[in-house]
Amino acid sequence: MAMPANLFAGPAVQTLYLATPVATPFHFCKTTMCESQSEQSRISLWQVDAFADRPFTGNPAAICLLDRFPHDRWMQDLAAEMNLSETAFVVPTDQANGFQLRWFTPLVEVDLCGHATLAAAHTLYEQNRVEPSAVIRFQTRSGELICQRVGEQIMLDFPTAPILDRQEPETAEAIARALGTTPTLVARTEADLLVVLDDPAVLRNLKPDFGRLAKIKTRGIAVTARSDQTGIDFISRFFAPRFGINEDPVTGSAHCALAPYWCGQLGVDEVVGFQASRRGGRVRCRCAGDRVELIGQAITVMHGNFHFPP
Repeated sequence: MAMPANLFAGPAVQTLYLATPVATPFHFCKTTMCESQSEQSRISLWQVDAFADRPFTGNPAAICLLDRFPHDRWMQDLAAEMNLSETAFVVPTDQANGFQLRWFTPLVEVDLCGHATLAAAHTLYEQNRVEPSAVIRFQTRSGELICQRVGEQIMLDFPTAPILDRQEPETAEAIARALGTTPTLVARTEADLLVVLDDPAVLRNLKPDFGRLAKIKTRGIAVTARSDQTGIDFISRFFAPRFGINEDPVTGSAHCALAPYWCGQLGVDEVVGFQASRRGGRVRCRCAGDRVELIGQAITVMHGNFHFPP
């Protein structure tokens, strides 16, 4: 919009500026008191790429270290603001190296998340909240989860997610229509659907109909195939449109089902999985009865302050 030509001209305007006293500018609150108040009103956040050995790969998670949990609505709103697949909130317990851990997608709180657990442990080690050799014990909706350093990586001790049953033909047909290919197996775990394909190339090139997938009643759909790459035993992709995540970059919790399935198929106790999302990430897995160890690396890519505490 054009301004009138004489808006900033003429004696009146000149007098106004000359008559205006030189006052302390609005940034005068850079005093010790204001800085103290400002610091008290900030909450630190870290963004960590999990199951990644370099930035911009793996799965990003936001980590918020708190003295106590705020109300659920605030945590859900912050997770929506971060708009990552998971935002994790960590609160210390009375136990040495013990913490409570909760995970939120942009839409809901979830019962288990692998990559955000890895990111939370990484942040605690990196910020010297625990000793480098310490075993971290997280109390979660899925019970106690143990994390510890293994060289440059971190090992997560998680419960397995065994296959409960094959899905009825109607669900298998709905999956086939949504994925545009016919699986060799569609089975249900406690949280997700496990979908097995014959061809890894087909898996990599999937272009799912997320509207159709969102109508299937499950947390997510883990699609997997035997790998055709040296050093990788299986590949996978994970879709969770009902939880606000069309495709998750690297899903640690899905490997609680993928690892025992492929260990059984290959007759081994250890496997290496690669989640073939656009970002991609490698997960080393070791099966031991009703537990599975997930091993991966993480890297901090961002640290900032949130200015609106609960």
